[in-house]
Amino acid sequence: MAFIARYFHFDELKTTHRRELIAGITTFVSMAYILFVNPTVLGAAGMDKGAVFTATGVSAAVATIFMGLVAKYPIAIAPGLGVNAFFAYSVVIGMKIPWQTAMAGVLVAALIFLLLTFFRIREKIINLIPQDLKVAIAAGIGLFIAFIGLHDAGLIVANPSTMVSLGSLTSDKSLLAIFGIIVTFILMARKTPAAIFIGMILTATVGVLFGLIELPKQFISAAPSLAPTFGQSIKHLTDINTFQLATVVLTFLIVTFFDTAGTMIGLATQAGFMKNGEMPRAGKALMADAVGMTVGAVIGTSPTSAFVESSSGIAVGGRSGLTSVYTGLLFIFALLFSPLLSVVTPQVTAPALVVVGVLMAENLRDVNWQDFAIAAPAFLIVIGMPLTYSISDGIALGFILYPMTMIATKRGKDVPVMMYILAAIFLIFLFLVAH
Repeated sequence: MAFIARYFHFDELKTTHRRELIAGITTFVSMAYILFVNPTVLGAAGMDKGAVFTATGVSAAVATIFMGLVAKYPIAIAPGLGVNAFFAYSVVIGMKIPWQTAMAGVLVAALIFLLLTFFRIREKIINLIPQDLKVAIAAGIGLFIAFIGLHDAGLIVANPSTMVSLGSLTSDKSLLAIFGIIVTFILMARKTPAAIFIGMILTATVGVLFGLIELPKQFISAAPSLAPTFGQSIKHLTDINTFQLATVVLTFLIVTFFDTAGTMIGLATQAGFMKNGEMPRAGKALMADAVGMTVGAVIGTSPTSAFVESSSGIAVGGRSGLTSVYTGLLFIFALLFSPLLSVVTPQVTAPALVVVGVLMAENLRDVNWQDFAIAAPAFLIVIGMPLTYSISDGIALGFILYPMTMIATKRGKDVPVMMYILAAIFLIFLFLVAH
């Protein structure tokens, strides 16, 4: 125990083994849904759902444990939402590209990521992002995940007349989510230790007692075989031989790069890790993502990304890599006890996401709102993430505008050259690739 405390710098981070364990469990419970959502999405592309389930858990475990042991951050990594939908619906179904070939594209993007990370190019790009835009990214992610939580709970729904509107407040599932949100808010206001985790447990318990959440019929289940998807990306590498497929690889690169970079900046800001506007050990953290993406592509799942739900573990006190180690180990155990995860419904996770949104919105105070040239791109980042339902799209909007407003106010020389390059890349991405 003493060695663990020294290795993860417990004294410096003012944390404890118990706190890290609770944080690891909280993060895992908050993002466990990906084990079920990812197979459903990729299954639409014709992939074997059982194999994708196992690939999702294994890639998440490998990347997250790497993050904990090497980078020592309480940040979890797993196949990302959004990019998995792009893989299934845009690439495979829309472009009629076989999923095996699309997975080869993911592997190529992952290998490029490894090179960019090894030569510290990704780290340099992150450190060159202006501080105001970094805190805007953190705040935007807060709004984004709060929106996800409210939507998943059925409290915010689509409306053809007003785009979105308030959902039913009288349905059983909505009432369960409302109960969870109120209870968690009260616990947070009273500064109760592990408030978010306790709120999730209470919500799940009430759901089971009132028959809103069905208990699993069995508690242990062998992990499905990886055979249907394992190695398919390697076998089909030679299929990446057209401009269309090169565009697919580029899209995987851009979306995953900035989803992960933006999320890591936001989480590091929330946890207080940023020093002089830079993220310490950023290279090691990004390597964890690159490793996870490579492993995932080989065994059969869409690109991995740092998960915004890691903020729930940070919110309950997780500050060291031990949080990620516990989260990663739970992903491995989850492969054997997968039926138990069925009680973690969107109504159970919604309160955690909403509360974390409140906590991350605190970063808005650090944006220089008095300087419109900075405030405008920061605002587009913040509002763009929930409205486009994409972290990378929100970042793109702000990054494109930032050089323009700075030039307009005769401060173009203050903008790092990399920001001009990123603005150009995002322009090409938004107009020629993404849409």
